[in-house]
Order: sequence, then C-alpha cells, then structure tokens
Amino acid sequence: MIQAILTDIEGTLSSLSFTREVLFPYAARRLPDFVRENGREPEVKRLLADVRAYAGRSLDDEALIERMLAWMEVDQKITPLKALQGLIWEEGFGRGDFTGHVHADAVDCLRRWHDSGMALYVFSSGSVHTQQMLLGHSQAGDLRPLFTDHFDTRVGGKKQIAAYKTIAERIAIPPGRILFLSDTVDELDAAGSAGLRTTCIRRADDPRDAGGHPCATDFYGVEVNGDPSVRPVEADHAGD
Repeated sequence: MIQAILTDIEGTLSSLSFTREVLFPYAARRLPDFVRENGREPEVKRLLADVRAYAGRSLDDEALIERMLAWMEVDQKITPLKALQGLIWEEGFGRGDFTGHVHADAVDCLRRWHDSGMALYVFSSGSVHTQQMLLGHSQAGDLRPLFTDHFDTRVGGKKQIAAYKTIAERIAIPPGRILFLSDTVDELDAAGSAGLRTTCIRRADDPRDAGGHPCATDFYGVEVNGDPSVRPVEADHAGD
C-alpha cells in the first residue's frame, strides 16, 4: 500500500518549457549583477566559495561568473550554483516577474491526495529553496502546505540509487510504500532499484519511451493503491 508520493518538478509537476524558457534565461541575465551586488552578503559569499571549491582553483568574481554561466548553459547539476539560482529566482517571484507553472491536473490530484491523508514530498535538482519559491508562488496559489518535506541533490544525485534510499530512511517509510513520479527514465530506474514504486509522467506531446515503467499522460492517470484519480468533467477542457 502506497503511503507517500515523491515527485519531481521539472517535466513532471511543471512544464519543461517554464524552466527552460523562463527560469533559466532569467537567472542567466541576472547572475552577473546579482553576484556583483550581493557578493559580500554572508549567504551569497558562502555559496560563491562553494562554487569556487567545485571549480578546483581560485577564480576572481568575473571569471567565476563566466564559469557559472557556462555551467548554467548546459544545466550542470552543481548544488551551490542551484542555490544561487534559487536566490535569483526568489527575487523574480517577489517582484512578480513570473509565477510558478504547475500543471492544473497536478494541482488537483495533489490536493486530493493530501486531503486523503497521503504524505507528499518533492525531490528535485533545484534547491529546496527554489522548490518552495516555485510552489509558493504558483499560478494556483501557495501549494507549499500540501507537502511534508522537500529534498534536493544534497541527498545525492537524482540518478543515484543511494539518494532514494536516503529519502526513504529520512521519511521513515519503507521504499515499497513510496511512489516516485518523474519524466526521466534514469531517475525512475534509480528509484526502482532502491525499492520504490514508480510511474513515468509522459505528457501527450512527449514521444519518449517510458523505459518499462508504468506510464501516465497526466496526474489523473497515476494509480495509487490500485485506483487512478477521478478526472473531473471540466478537466478535459481545462488548460494549464
């Protein structure tokens, strides 16, 4: 019996286009001035030091900015860099430059699962802070109260089996009673190898193979304890 649902954000709760066409470009545009303006702030200073340590050699601020922009261009999964991006996005959310995109079907099902007593968790390569900003400033309102806890790459990479074992230990639920939702087969493979149940979210316009995992085209198709969520009539015509 499933007791908890662990979900990815990008490509699962939220559209890939929102991350790639809104969040990433915003962070890239803002990063140079953000570092110059806030580099002496304790939190930013600590994160910059961590990024320098990752780079493996001493870099001045301008060289470090160029290195970070190059990493961001290829979406390098570097934890302190993701945390810096989160601080930049927090500014954007706070200014009302954008709101977090979450699929309407995901919002509906998350609320139903939460109301039924299901524990909900997030595991994303974006920092916990970024996750909370996106969910707290979503187009559907503040979704943070729906979730029990959040995890990022501090527990391990999303393609690493050990990360999912760590999450199961931290939430104190047997792996076989946790359902992991993602659009990425390598992540689902890792979760499955750790003993978690899995479902691949494949939107109708996504032709990728599900890698043998149970598959749903939206959250209404996710089976929890044998039953898919009930799709309301109006959802068939509701846009995201």
